[in-house]
Amino acid sequence: MNEQAPRAEHALIRLARQFSRFFSVGLVAVAVHYGVMILLVEVFRLDEVHAAVIGYTVGGFASYSLNRKFTYDTERSHAAAAWRFAVVAGIGLIITWAFMALFARYFGWHYVLSQLITTAIVMMWSFFAHKYWTFVDPN
Repeated sequence: MNEQAPRAEHALIRLARQFSRFFSVGLVAVAVHYGVMILLVEVFRLDEVHAAVIGYTVGGFASYSLNRKFTYDTERSHAAAAWRFAVVAGIGLIITWAFMALFARYFGWHYVLSQLITTAIVMMWSFFAHKYWTFVDPN
């Protein structure tokens, strides 16, 4: 029997569990992000793209601490992980700005729908960037 098949299956199961934890943490970060965004748009009448960027930033703080502990359980120091997280989040912020501008301003879609689609795009970017760069153990 091929020993590679059970290893590949085990690795796939581990990846699925890790993504599930990432998704759960993401729900918390998204709740913070969307809460701030909707508050800024609906109460303070801030532009939806600016509100999305601010919400993304606030949600990012929750995301870092929860992902560090529960998703990736890394041995990498805060000093080494935090700046990497900031780089990945910064790229995610640019992706958020670009897709929100495209969907909400150019296409004229509702800002919440625009943000839902943008969130899915940024989620995939963030998961793999954090898995293979930010929180990978230095050993």
